[in-house]
Amino acid sequence: MAKLIEIIPNFSEGKDETIINGLVEVAKSVPGVTLLDYSSDASHNRSVFTLVGDEDNIQEVAFQLVKYASEHIDMTKHEGEHPRMGATDVLPFVPVKDIDVKETVEISKKVAQRINDELDIPIFLYEDSATSPSRKNLAKIRKGQFEGMAEKLKEEEWAPDYGKREIHPTAGVTAVGVRMPLVAFNVNLDTDNIEIANKIAKIVRGSSGGYKYCKGIGVMLEDRNIAQVSMNMVNFEKTPLYRVVETIRFEAARYGVNIIGSELIGLAPAKALIDCAEYYLQIEDFDYGKQILENHLLN
Repeated sequence: MAKLIEIIPNFSEGKDETIINGLVEVAKSVPGVTLLDYSSDASHNRSVFTLVGDEDNIQEVAFQLVKYASEHIDMTKHEGEHPRMGATDVLPFVPVKDIDVKETVEISKKVAQRINDELDIPIFLYEDSATSPSRKNLAKIRKGQFEGMAEKLKEEEWAPDYGKREIHPTAGVTAVGVRMPLVAFNVNLDTDNIEIANKIAKIVRGSSGGYKYCKGIGVMLEDRNIAQVSMNMVNFEKTPLYRVVETIRFEAARYGVNIIGSELIGLAPAKALIDCAEYYLQIEDFDYGKQILENHLLN
């Protein structure tokens, strides 16, 4: 059986259709790899791609995408709501089939080494690929963003895992690592007050005392003039989406603010959404394995 790996590269471009379409062409150019999904957001100025492929071809397409991004995205001109430090901001690998985390980590390191060797982009390893506990958290690595990264790399504890203590002048720095599937999930509020979104994000995110498996920030969607709580749910089974949504609803009410919608970025495991359906429908004695039609058809 072929070993299957998923990659979810995040690119610091969500406005220029020419560049985004170029990334799509690269994503489709390598045999043995399937582009499952891609989405772009102008306010975040970011695009997220999801691809799956065998262990050799997924490495090739990962490198080619980073190369294309480094040649077409200039971080000195980049502006957007989402934190970022590089043209390819982050390159996660997720083991999917017949391959374990340990083997996937070695593949992620191989790709990281090649990116630095051939493109001269400094690389930080994060999550399961991290070389120390202090580097597991992407938010810690990215703190300071592109504008502050040149000085950060000079700090004793922030030497890149691959490369010199110098950012690529236009492509910045990239984080590469192995992680479990996460859900990129945003909740929109009927307010243009970004401070309310920031306060709610602080309440729900784990790093400030909220839910351990939730990472969140407040974001302003300028094109809609609304504030958003933008989140990464890094373990949807231990912190389900509905629990965070209801906490946001509860906290927003104190400011006279309502939830007006939510959005899913990229792909999500079916169970993350089915868990929400079970909760809101209050289904009694629900059996995920036996009562979902597709589960039987796919077996």
